[in-house]
Amino acid sequence: MSSPDPQVRAARNQSTSPAARGPVVAVTGAAYGVGALLTERLAASDEVKQVLAIDERRGECAAAQWHILDVRDPAIADKLRGADVVVHLALDLDLETDAAARTAYNVRGTQTVLTAAAAAGVHRVVLCTSAMVYGALPDNELPLSEDAELRATAEATGVGDLLEIERLARRAPRAHPGLNVTVVRPAVLVGGGTDTALTRYFESPRLLVVAGSRPAWQFCHVEDLCSALEYAVLEKVDGELTVGCDGWLEQEEVEELSGIRRMELPSAVALGAAARLHRIGLTPSPAGDLAYTMYPWVVSGSRLHDAGWRPQYTNEEVLAELLEEVSGRHTVAGRRLGRKDATAAGAAGATVALLGAAAVVRRARKARRRI
Repeated sequence: MSSPDPQVRAARNQSTSPAARGPVVAVTGAAYGVGALLTERLAASDEVKQVLAIDERRGECAAAQWHILDVRDPAIADKLRGADVVVHLALDLDLETDAAARTAYNVRGTQTVLTAAAAAGVHRVVLCTSAMVYGALPDNELPLSEDAELRATAEATGVGDLLEIERLARRAPRAHPGLNVTVVRPAVLVGGGTDTALTRYFESPRLLVVAGSRPAWQFCHVEDLCSALEYAVLEKVDGELTVGCDGWLEQEEVEELSGIRRMELPSAVALGAAARLHRIGLTPSPAGDLAYTMYPWVVSGSRLHDAGWRPQYTNEEVLAELLEEVSGRHTVAGRRLGRKDATAAGAAGATVALLGAAAVVRRARKARRRI
């Protein structure tokens, strides 16, 4: 008997490959940020059969099957048919986005994806929130276990949305029997162009330290987050997961490694100024963001570790990458300044934040008078 045609033989080999036996995975928010990195990673994996990429624009991963739509569109249920797992990463945590619009997108999008996944017969949804949901509190254990109480409030950027997503995750299996929901909570995320109040902290000419506070810095590289998400996709681990570098850095270590000196302010001054500046619309970060630079919210990552996962980056390495990424940017009180403003503010020494904020106020007042 003659041997099969080479194309037939290749098709047979493909049908019995590990990829053919793996899951079909849908990724929302697949065109940018963590979603784009995860889409590329899963598309290259021998353990994944196919990747369905969902976003409002087409991304760069040619190996994925793209569906262009808003995750709040109920039609997403049709696009999820045939998927085994959905990783929902279509979240808006942009500091500059209107808070009401951000919440409407994040909460409604998650509700729609969970409902659509259940209707499409998907058996697992992976959500990504943040370790910020534990809250930054002076009595937090170091590190926090996955089962620690979620004690955050809605006073920091986007945290209210993340807490609501956590509630949706807990309710979904009861509302949709057979649907498994895994939640991944990263520490301070760095890499891939991540821009948050916590990464902007390192764009300041001085590191603001609130007197009497006890910061503990733990980072999570986007590549480590993607590998943790892949573990959840492949069902190597489930439930509520935390992810970050091993251990943490004290504030003094951060200052030594970064070469950026501190500016220490009394709690009432720092919190009061942050609240006022945000209230009148001059800074994107509410006062609640400061708590995450004051008190520890370090996580253990024990469930991932028990499953054999290990971070590829250390806190020191991620901090170095963050400092390189933000080099040349200048931020005061969460607001980016131009180079001229930053140079003047840098010469102000220990009062840099207050003087920078005052300059912002003066410019805003002059602009209003000209209108």
